[in-house]
Amino acid sequence: MGRVYAVANQKGGVGKTTTSVNTAASLAIADKKVLLIDTDPQGNAGSGLGVSSREVTQGTYDVLLGRARLEDVLVQTSIPTLKVCPASTALVGAELELIDIEGREMLLRQAIERARKRFDYIFIDCPPSLGLLTLNALCAADALLVPMQCEFYALEGLAQLVSTVERVKAARNPGLHIEGVLLTMYDPRSNLARQVGDEVRKHFRVFDSIVPRNVRLSEAPSFGKPVVLYDVASKGCQAYLSFAKELMAPRRRSAPTSPAAS
Repeated sequence: MGRVYAVANQKGGVGKTTTSVNTAASLAIADKKVLLIDTDPQGNAGSGLGVSSREVTQGTYDVLLGRARLEDVLVQTSIPTLKVCPASTALVGAELELIDIEGREMLLRQAIERARKRFDYIFIDCPPSLGLLTLNALCAADALLVPMQCEFYALEGLAQLVSTVERVKAARNPGLHIEGVLLTMYDPRSNLARQVGDEVRKHFRVFDSIVPRNVRLSEAPSFGKPVVLYDVASKGCQAYLSFAKELMAPRRRSAPTSPAAS
């Protein structure tokens, strides 16, 4: 049975999609069977793998609305062991359409349960909000990966996310936990970055791999490629390859968050 990770942080611009795309690709390069599900209406996870949201005829929207099975909307990427469930522009209105559906927060979980035995890893790229699409991802996931940029407001946003995770655990998904925090766009020359990183380590597991600011990571999506197919020697690519190795290592549960973090 595949391990399901939600990649979430309600703060935008922290590297959620970059992390989803490049971690999925790095694992697929290691011959793991990987699925990336795009739940962000912007559709950037798909476009980062060469699938334009404008060309999507069926995707996450249709799966959530019960109009298609997950297995039937998957798109093959240029990496043989990596498939993507793309987001179409129709996903913008999904939250309103789902409001009146009974069990609406469990729709993605139900869809994934039917397909997860075919994959080693499933990643859900979440939108930058804590709305119904992200709630579906949290209800479906085994664990949460939190990309975080080390800046002033990061800790406040992380505390809000912890609160949401606790509510989801209590009501719908008792096994959900935060697997760890991945520091992204990291500048080791910045005192603030180091201070924020140190503070997060007091309350959460922070992965050893750290993703630096890297031009190649920013360029790769414009070519519809993960960075491992664009510039494998770049520092950004090497960081995500290292992160993939951490995920493949024997899992250990993250330490409970302290009251200060939540």
